Amino acid sequence: MAKLNVNPTRMELSRLKARLATSTRGHKLLKDKQDELMRQFIAMIKENKRLREEVEGKITDSFEDFLLARSMNSSQMLDEALAISKENISLDIQTKNLMSVNVPVMTFSRSDEEDMSAIYPYGFGGTSSELDNAVKKLYDILPELLKLAEIEKACQLMADEIESTRRRVNALEYMTIPQLKETITYIKMKLEENDRSSITRLMKVKDIINQES
Repeated sequence: MAKLNVNPTRMELSRLKARLATSTRGHKLLKDKQDELMRQFIAMIKENKRLREEVEGKITDSFEDFLLARSMNSSQMLDEALAISKENISLDIQTKNLMSVNVPVMTFSRSDEEDMSAIYPYGFGGTSSELDNAVKKLYDILPELLKLAEIEKACQLMADEIESTRRRVNALEYMTIPQLKETITYIKMKLEENDRSSITRLMKVKDIINQES
């Protein structure tokens, strides 16, 4: 490990010692942060897996109802029935801070919250109950889909933060701190060498003075 290119002075030694103490504390804090990020990341990954399996199962169930509806009605009729929505759904995206990571928080709202029949974009006269079931199931899945999107995006952001923190931890552990320690050792050796040289010169000067007296 190459030492830093600095002048071997006592002032520089004090500065490097203070920097080493700061780097050591920073390394510990970042290591603790990395461990906590990993703990929360693993928990989120498990929750993401559970929720994805649950959502995929419900979507598959809804698609089965759609297949039944398609077998009982023409494709043209289904396309016309689902072509135009009767209401608007708005999505609100906020963020929350999780271990210095801004993760999304998603909520949706309907333009007609009180009227559940508004989720069906067609009249009930010419459609089958299987289509009604499929639409209702998809509507019920929407909050879980948003939650799944939240968790997957949070996992991605957490993974990026873990990687960034890991690089900073490694830089401190394998480069900055060893360089500082090696440089401090070098400066101490140079200062001790200078002290010994000064003492030697003083002793010679004293000997010369004694000889002349």
